Amino acid sequence: MAVPKQKSSKARGRKRRTHYKTSAPTVTVCPECQEPKLPHTACSECGAYKGRNVKDPADDKE
Repeated sequence: MAVPKQKSSKARGRKRRTHYKTSAPTVTVCPECQEPKLPHTACSECGAYKGRNVKDPADDKE
């Protein structure tokens, strides 16, 4: 089993982790209602996806 001979310093570990970045999610505009939405998902406001309504209107009443 491999065991390090020396302790890795905090700086060395942090230098290695400099590329572990998070990015903001991509947001697009719904072509039906112009509300922001995530790409490749149905719009949470109007329920449109690829030009048709996939959300049941009865879901809004609950």
